[in-house]
Amino acid sequence: MNKLTDQIQAEVNKVVLGKEDIVRKVLLAILAQGHVLLEDVPGVGKTTLAKAFSKTLGLDSKRVQFTSDTLPSDIIGFSVFDKAGSDKADGKLKYQPGAIMTNLLLADEINRTSSKTQSALLEAMEELQVTVDGVTRPLPKPFIVLATENPVGSAGTQMLPASQLDRFMIQLSMGYPNRASTAALLKDRHHVDPLSACQTVTSPAELEKLIAEVSNIHVADRIYDYIAELVDVTRSNAYVTLGVSPRGALAVTRAAKANAYLGGRDYVIPDDVCAVFPDVCVHRLILNSKARLQDYTAALILQNVLISVQKPDVREFSSK
Repeated sequence: MNKLTDQIQAEVNKVVLGKEDIVRKVLLAILAQGHVLLEDVPGVGKTTLAKAFSKTLGLDSKRVQFTSDTLPSDIIGFSVFDKAGSDKADGKLKYQPGAIMTNLLLADEINRTSSKTQSALLEAMEELQVTVDGVTRPLPKPFIVLATENPVGSAGTQMLPASQLDRFMIQLSMGYPNRASTAALLKDRHHVDPLSACQTVTSPAELEKLIAEVSNIHVADRIYDYIAELVDVTRSNAYVTLGVSPRGALAVTRAAKANAYLGGRDYVIPDDVCAVFPDVCVHRLILNSKARLQDYTAALILQNVLISVQKPDVREFSSK
């Protein structure tokens, strides 16, 4: 594993106690140029996790607290009339950047706002650009969205549309910390800001180099076939109305590359695909009424898909 990725995880783990697996998965998504959706109950550290990554990676970051009256212009910016001279005809429209003009956007409680505001993120998350008044502007690189949401059914929440969910590479749930982590948290954080514990260990330019290294990880044709077979099985499953999209298949491939990189390899093996497949695909499946009646979950269906599709022999990839 790259020593720098070790350092990044170690610094974030100083702040987010007892969640080493979640920290690794978020870093994996960042290296794979993906966005992260954190779904859980309030108070388990979702926002703290995002802030810790922002500081450790040395990224410019902005936070938007989504509410029912948050407007699209709050996110992507807007144009105002800038009077250049005494004559109004000499004036021109001037772009006022929104919160999205940053490296890391913390979209807090994204499912509390309107669908119109949520849709303002679609172009940015997919194409790394925003269009305001017919003018397209590129976003800073790297650009990452770390969004948090409370479980559907909480007061004031609504489901994210499928088009929005599909643009998140992974969906994670942090869960409560264990007893030892809770005790350590209570002991250390009465008088100390938790973010003061972590240090900046990289920069946007260095992070871009890591991302480039991940993109160059080798993927054999048999691995591509394996991923294609997995996503195809989700589409024909009896309990699934909408299976994994081509965008989802691409996300699985990029995430598998990042998992191989964090594992110290320059090539992908089937276990890399299996490791990332549930987290990358769990929010992309839309289940039918039959699944709901029988208490089938997306996570269970994905595990069954992994069992039903034969893995390629790892010896095929050990020497590339």
